Amino acid sequence: MKDRRTLNIFEVHSNKIMGLIKDIYSLSFYEKFGQAVAEVHISFNKQKFIETIYEGDFAQKEWKERMKHTTIVFHRFMPESFPEAVSLIDKIIENLKKNSFTDGNLAFIFFADYIEMYGLEDFETSTKAFVSITQFISCEFAVRPFILKYKEKMIAEMIKWSLHENHHVRRLASEGSRPRLPWAMAIPFLKKDPSSILPILENLKKDPSEYVRRSVANNLNDIVKDNPKIVLKIASRWKDHSKETDAIIKHGCRTLLKQGHPEILSHYGLESTNIELSSFEIKTPIVKIGDYLQFYFHLNNKNEEPKTVRLEYAVHYKKAKGHLAKKVFKISEKIYHPNQLTKIERNQSFKLITTRVFHTGIHQLSIIINGTESEVLDFELIN
Repeated sequence: MKDRRTLNIFEVHSNKIMGLIKDIYSLSFYEKFGQAVAEVHISFNKQKFIETIYEGDFAQKEWKERMKHTTIVFHRFMPESFPEAVSLIDKIIENLKKNSFTDGNLAFIFFADYIEMYGLEDFETSTKAFVSITQFISCEFAVRPFILKYKEKMIAEMIKWSLHENHHVRRLASEGSRPRLPWAMAIPFLKKDPSSILPILENLKKDPSEYVRRSVANNLNDIVKDNPKIVLKIASRWKDHSKETDAIIKHGCRTLLKQGHPEILSHYGLESTNIELSSFEIKTPIVKIGDYLQFYFHLNNKNEEPKTVRLEYAVHYKKAKGHLAKKVFKISEKIYHPNQLTKIERNQSFKLITTRVFHTGIHQLSIIINGTESEVLDFELIN
């Protein structure tokens, strides 16, 4: 099962949810959190802490600003000694658990941020803190400055994490070392040469946790964008180790599959000879923003043997400067029997979302069969 901690703000695209996420930092939250801290931190002034949180323009702050503000205010009430503060954070987390705060509660990401902000010069204390804290709230963003500062030393520590008994710690080794982790600072030296983190992925390729294995796949997909040959070699080496490892490779090579990369298509035996596309038609050649593009086509395997067919379609979106940008969407991947004529219908949404701006004018649509793109049809997007 997918770990609930992955269902966080960094995967939320709904306008409604994005508008409310900052409210996890509410008076109720600070009251409960403050009480949990006061129970283990004798000198902690809960009322003063809450008053300080709400000083100034707190109401106008967005989610990330509130998180960072909470980190800074929390630091004012913690011991000056960083090791003492980390020890106290461990006690606070244990007390939060006793008070029914579950692990993965996004509000507590400021614990990881605390280590990032105040522990960068104390490598040993901070790396131990990451192991402890990530079992309560993920630290993949907070480890990035440590990788940049300490490089091989930090990666050696993360290789150790990849062998840890706790799956959250193992996942941190893989997720935190991704060269292109979304919404996080990039790691340029890993984008250029990821060889130092490959032992982490080797250690985790058979991990019993799907949560960890998906992170390995995402790390590979990051690597493939800059170093496809490295991932292709890994795919060849890992092939047929297990169905779980095969799934890692498939997900880790998704960018290459969408690009129709010949070597990865060959790896999966995906070839388009005698797979016939017909009756390709756009049912809604004029689409209003907010509606759906509707299209259909027929597919026929004219080979004498069954064939695995990876079906995708590409929308060539018109951009602000007038050029077209291609985005590929998967339909299915399954076996088609000889002379199996199948009609496929799909709807592509043009509803407004936070992650894409639509521009009126001529867009294009194509079908992709085992990496080979078909004819391109035009359609018009209007207000």
